[in-house]
Amino acid sequence: MAYILPLLLALAYGIVSMRFSVWRTKSMLDRKSRPLRDPAIARLTDAMAAALSLPAITVHVFEDDMVNGLAGPDGRIFITRGFLKRMARGDVTPEEIASVIAHELGHVALGHSRRRMIDFTGGNVVTMVLAGVLNRVLPGIGLMIANFIAGAVRAKLSRRDEFEADAYATALLIKSGIGAGPQKSLFAKLDRLTGSHGAGGMEWLRSHPQTAERIAAIEANEARWAADQAKAALRQPV
Repeated sequence: MAYILPLLLALAYGIVSMRFSVWRTKSMLDRKSRPLRDPAIARLTDAMAAALSLPAITVHVFEDDMVNGLAGPDGRIFITRGFLKRMARGDVTPEEIASVIAHELGHVALGHSRRRMIDFTGGNVVTMVLAGVLNRVLPGIGLMIANFIAGAVRAKLSRRDEFEADAYATALLIKSGIGAGPQKSLFAKLDRLTGSHGAGGMEWLRSHPQTAERIAAIEANEARWAADQAKAALRQPV
């Protein structure tokens, strides 16, 4: 019982914290966003909607000057005002914006928001267990080590989700006739657009994969799917 109660408290804290975070995020997005009205982007989202057999794909503008796209906890897709300003300046194309929308659609379709909620809640429990064990061996720094380990695990899971959403986007862009070229060209300029200036910090704690790794994965998927299509074509009767 001495061990079960703290675990239950940690689990309850994780659930409450995550639900509060979801509520706060949704409220902020409601306040600071509106539907996107852009004919060039709408033409591309219509093509993606047709590829998915959907009537339409609704995209919202999030009023923030950062360059980013995001999937809300309720499944809505957002592009920041900063991204649209860069498109207006000619720094990015509508097709590159469409690749971001496809990526965020991947997060929604693959259930990443729900999975991250589970990961966050479970991570709190794991952190508490590790801290309790490590504090016996390394008093005073056990919690610090446990937090580092939990952070590294969360980062690894986040990188996995990013690769999965990239793959979904590549498949959708190819199926909708846009192609994966804009996805790769956007990644090639992403560090400059976001001001990140390449890789920084410890690799273990990075929530997103390195840009070169993402482009390589996209190209590997393109090559594999092209080979699969070629094999399927050869099997067709003449």
